[in-house]
Amino acid sequence: QEQLGASGGGSVQAGGSLRLACAPSGYSISRRCIGWFRQAPGKEREGVATIDYDGMTEYTDSVMGRFTVSSDNTENTLYLQMNNLKPEDTAMYYCAGDSRTWTPCGGALHTLPSTFTTWGQGTQVTVSS
Repeated sequence: QEQLGASGGGSVQAGGSLRLACAPSGYSISRRCIGWFRQAPGKEREGVATIDYDGMTEYTDSVMGRFTVSSDNTENTLYLQMNNLKPEDTAMYYCAGDSRTWTPCGGALHTLPSTFTTWGQGTQVTVSS
């Protein structure tokens, strides 16, 4: 069974930084669209950033210029570098991947296709003002 495990969350003050990591087992990120999503209490889940197999990235407007998504295919690990964190970034962060291979993300950040069936445990990010 494919599993994605996210780590690296924590509590920081506004303006601080965190680096999230997702190291899936039984799932190769090098051939797929994979991304970070978050959900705050009482709010719907939203896409944060995606990256596909050729390195093309997409970000939601609120994190543009502050967050950077990257992948290390050698280590089969997805990262999210989060700088200048704001209280509104507080949420549970999840990594998720497309079950299809060699398919571009194509706006998956916003539409979250039904093919995004691989989800893992989340990691909590809390930003205090």
